[in-house]
Amino acid sequence: MHVVITGANRGIGQALDSRFRARGNTVTATARSGGEFTPLDVARPESFDALTGALDSRPVDLLVCNAGVYLDKGESLADGYPAQMWADTMAVNVTGVFLTVQKLLPNLQLAEAPKVAIISSIMASDERAPGGSYIYRASKAAVLNLGRNLAADLEHIGIAVGIYHPGWVTTDMGGAAADIGVDESADGLVERFDALSLAETGCFLSYDGTPIAF
Repeated sequence: MHVVITGANRGIGQALDSRFRARGNTVTATARSGGEFTPLDVARPESFDALTGALDSRPVDLLVCNAGVYLDKGESLADGYPAQMWADTMAVNVTGVFLTVQKLLPNLQLAEAPKVAIISSIMASDERAPGGSYIYRASKAAVLNLGRNLAADLEHIGIAVGIYHPGWVTTDMGGAAADIGVDESADGLVERFDALSLAETGCFLSYDGTPIAF
């Protein structure tokens, strides 16, 4: 199985990369920093040239859209949340996911049972709106909507799409007070990705398999 993971240089992406490699899967891991990873800044359309060149028309069985940012921690409603922060967040968390799927669609179509896994958040749910983090919440709600629409459009060509909440994880993004470790999250997500099929395309699930209300 060939897996492509965006944002694989740290946190959940790094843990997923390690797990797929450990079980013998071929992994193309990307990061903005490049280095040992295939360089990719999902917010820059021209950045995809290096990735599509590296893939060289190879089938992609699983695409994990993991790259994301959380820029508005601690922002004040009174004078925070600047317009550029909105633009930068949406460029990565929403447009970046769309561009990744769009650019790799030919590779997905070459696989026998291709899958797309989009990392969103329970913060995308309309039932979880306690205030604050307006930009991040809006971006994750948008990518949930994007994922469900992709599921509808890609089902007829055999591509399953799932949207997932990784849990509140002790990463740079999640912080030290989070509920679970990165290993628990990654183990659960790998199980969810393995179980994804056309029968449940468009699902919105937690890492542990719990369905999340939209």
